[in-house]
Amino acid sequence: MLIPLRQNELDKLIPSVATSNQFTSALGNPRKILQRVIISSIGGVVTLLISQSQVTSQFYSMWLILGVVFLLYLLWGPILEASRKNAKLKKYSFSAIFEAEIIDIYTQERVEDSQEQANKMGQLELVENRRRWLVLEIGDEDGYLSKIEFPLENKHQPISQGSLIRGLIFSNNKDFSNILNISDAWLPRERLWVGAYPFLLKPAFEELCYLRINR
Repeated sequence: MLIPLRQNELDKLIPSVATSNQFTSALGNPRKILQRVIISSIGGVVTLLISQSQVTSQFYSMWLILGVVFLLYLLWGPILEASRKNAKLKKYSFSAIFEAEIIDIYTQERVEDSQEQANKMGQLELVENRRRWLVLEIGDEDGYLSKIEFPLENKHQPISQGSLIRGLIFSNNKDFSNILNISDAWLPRERLWVGAYPFLLKPAFEELCYLRINR
């Protein structure tokens, strides 16, 4: 079952500015956080040092502001990344709530990142960091809809074939004949949210489902 959304309804479900959950998700793994810290520290220190040498210059204020911007990169970087993800979903012409069921469920092992490091012989070898992902294929009375993929955790054990699932799908076709994207999703019976990124404002989505589906 598909229930088309109005633009004002979509705006209430996917914010323009990143929420705290979206910020945490966009912050990334420890390696990504370390990269942000390095960029923030080096960029901030270098630009602030330059600004001190430009005290009498008309460009002093510009260098000082640039240094502060770099130092705050650890904060505004994830916010900008999350806001871009939100905007990407909202660019599609049509969106709809789907109520479907899980028609297939399986796992995949995926490489999250890789790096070279020396082994005991002093030779460089590629070390891959792998993680198991859960894939849910979903469908309704009209057939296959889409699939949702996310890292597997212990809390996902109750998920099974036939479980009811709700979320949003996106298309540039009014009849949704070509689904281009999908949000995170809610399993009401299991009281569980799933997805690789928390696009939706959970309380707002649950309330809208109650008004548009359960009424």
